[in-house]
Amino acid sequence: MLQVDLGMGVRRGLVWSSLNAVVLRIGTFAMGIFLARILAPEEFGVFAIALTVQAVLMTLADFGLSTDLIRSKNHQAKSPTVGTLGLIMGTLLFVLMWSSSQATANLLGSPEAGPVIAVMSGSLLLAGLGVVPYAKLQRDFQQKRLFGISLLDFVVVNTLTVVLVLLGWGVISLAIARLAAQFATLIAQFVLAGVKPRFGFNRVLAPEVISFGLPVAGANMLSWILLNVDNIAISSMAGPVSLGFYYLAFNVSNWPMSMLGQVVRSISLPAFARVVGGQKDRSLALALGPVWAVALFAGFMLSTLSEPLVRVVYGERWLLSAGILAFLGVFGALRMIFDLFVSYMLAKGHSTRVLIVQAIWIVGLVPSLVLLVRQQGALGAGLAHVIVSTCLVLPAYLVVLHRSQADIRLILRNLVTPAVAAVPAVCAAYLVGTAVDADLMKLFLGGMAGSVVYACAIFRWFRARMHDLTNYAGQVGQVGGDVPEFAPNDTATASRGEKGGTA
Repeated sequence: MLQVDLGMGVRRGLVWSSLNAVVLRIGTFAMGIFLARILAPEEFGVFAIALTVQAVLMTLADFGLSTDLIRSKNHQAKSPTVGTLGLIMGTLLFVLMWSSSQATANLLGSPEAGPVIAVMSGSLLLAGLGVVPYAKLQRDFQQKRLFGISLLDFVVVNTLTVVLVLLGWGVISLAIARLAAQFATLIAQFVLAGVKPRFGFNRVLAPEVISFGLPVAGANMLSWILLNVDNIAISSMAGPVSLGFYYLAFNVSNWPMSMLGQVVRSISLPAFARVVGGQKDRSLALALGPVWAVALFAGFMLSTLSEPLVRVVYGERWLLSAGILAFLGVFGALRMIFDLFVSYMLAKGHSTRVLIVQAIWIVGLVPSLVLLVRQQGALGAGLAHVIVSTCLVLPAYLVVLHRSQADIRLILRNLVTPAVAAVPAVCAAYLVGTAVDADLMKLFLGGMAGSVVYACAIFRWFRARMHDLTNYAGQVGQVGGDVPEFAPNDTATASRGEKGGTA
């Protein structure tokens, strides 16, 4: 098997993942503007409800199967069993979502969402079928091919959406286009991964796969609740219109985070899985510094310039989303590092610890949402996310990371430095933005001022952290067909991994 230096694989993955993120997010951004100017806030709310229902079941559809293949040494032997389990899970969840679509829509206070939910249910079956080829592409750092798949998805979903919307199909257009694009990308995954659908059931390997998948499914369910309970709270207590404003603000807050997150997630799990750590493992801390620096700055700029941004991009009628975005921008930055934390612990097999953090998170978030949404509507949901994430979730993750042998002192240093540098940058963006009247100039001049100040404050630190990270990746060894053995302290928990903390 051809051996590839881990540093080279990571760098190659970063290049193609970055290209993927930049190109497709720009296109998605343009499509979001188009849809926001054609569809009403009520229609966005209906689609958000359908996505919410799909999301809760999609967290179960994968069942941790793709993650298990990415990190396992015997992934080839497991593939037929994983393929069978994926098909079973996808089929069961498809039937459940399709048969209960209208009842679920009625329960959530939006009967109009019933047909949309029914159409979206087909995505669960397709997701179950795609577990094996997707895992192989991720495991082999095939970001170039994943970029091609993402490009295909983008072209199909947006072309079909535009056509159907212009034909007057309304919000159902989004669901039909999403399903068609997923079918096209499923075929592309099998072709580009060089695998054929294979099904089987190995009685020896199946218990290991299932024991890994059960806690992953549980953690994913909690993760879904964490990132979608706000939709339910707003829909039931403030109505679909408020949900439409919130949904838009959440999407805007995802612009930089989804772009950065796509790059990081595509390489972090397979890269961490190949690192044999020990006491005070530095791999997470080294990756965290650059990721946090970029995520924090993007989140703060979105928060500081939220009002002119919403006016310029979406128009005056969406202005209520600006206040919500001010909170969600910060929350998006925190979600980015939480994803990185989870990838690290998942790669090391520390599943129970992630599940504990998820449970702590939801225990703190649900009552906070209920209280603040009742008092302040959709704005309260954004505030609840920031408070709970900062005061409860971040400390909880630091505790479990310390127990997972990550270098906590280095992690804390890499968290503090960008936060300190961001303060004068935010002040500069705000002061310059308020000095001009035109919204477009507020965005341009405020963004430029904040960027210059932040770059001056953090450039040398950021360059040093990138140098440390690339050197470390080049030193950890070779990767090929199999993942190197975990350290002895990790092997005992390798079958108890899980996933969580996504959005």
